[in-house]
Amino acid sequence: MITRPFPFFSEGIRLDADLHLPDDNGAGAPYPVLIPSSGYQGLKVIHPERFARALTQRGYAVLAFDYRGFGLSEGERGRLAPQEWADDLRAAVDRAAAAEQLDAERIGLIGWGMGGGVVVAEAADDPRVRAVASLNGISDGRRSTRSMHDEESWNSLVERVAADRGHRAEHGRSEITSPWDIIRLDLDGRTDGYVGEELYKAPGFGSGVSLESADLLLRFSAEAVADRISPRPLLIIHGAENELHKPEEAEALYAAAKEPKQLKFLEGRGHTEWMFDDDPTFKSVVEDLDAFFGSAFAQEQQPQPVTAAADAH
Repeated sequence: MITRPFPFFSEGIRLDADLHLPDDNGAGAPYPVLIPSSGYQGLKVIHPERFARALTQRGYAVLAFDYRGFGLSEGERGRLAPQEWADDLRAAVDRAAAAEQLDAERIGLIGWGMGGGVVVAEAADDPRVRAVASLNGISDGRRSTRSMHDEESWNSLVERVAADRGHRAEHGRSEITSPWDIIRLDLDGRTDGYVGEELYKAPGFGSGVSLESADLLLRFSAEAVADRISPRPLLIIHGAENELHKPEEAEALYAAAKEPKQLKFLEGRGHTEWMFDDDPTFKSVVEDLDAFFGSAFAQEQQPQPVTAAADAH
């Protein structure tokens, strides 16, 4: 894999990015390009680079970037807004579509966690995106967040978000809180353990998040626009035992989308404990992604809808 800096601007904000290319001396150029959209608190050095290591071996270019306010990207620290992430992702598509080494007719999006909803929101109004994959994604921000909380912690979060609206209207600033006050990990042991042991290795991971971010998350809904992806294909892959973003999120997104669409549940697997380069489940997901995007990119610009039944779980 060959990696080079590939920064770009989103609404005037400079975003830090890398372009990962196959190590083939340019023989495959212009390359089909996949753009991973990270999840909550995600950084380009975590899952986007993991996908890059696997998918560049299969002939894809992978554009990995940090959202505004994260990593080395410019932007307000602590602001984590999926609506703005969709704008950042669209800017990444702008950058990829204009690059000589990349094929503007073969651009695909891969979303992880919160990014699994963001890719849907971006592609809904961007016909340049030929295919979309949502992995362990959220379909509705309020429902998915509510499912992570018990009654006490949910009521506390809702009350704090409501109070913060008035505070920031008066003072211009939102309260910064622990990211885990919003996305509650401790009710999902496998994910909590993985986050503590693996994700905190990335500098800056786990930094504070504003309550305005929670407000925006609770108003975010990918399923409201999922039908607009058609006739481009949508692939949904979700852990059948995902206790962070429940399987209902995948089912709701699938129900809202139009054909062509596919839904696959990973039996016995949760949200993220299998995200290692050499894990058999991750390798299987990479196989699925390669087959999905390879087929989508081989189709005509306006592919005909096909039926794809959801796997039982």
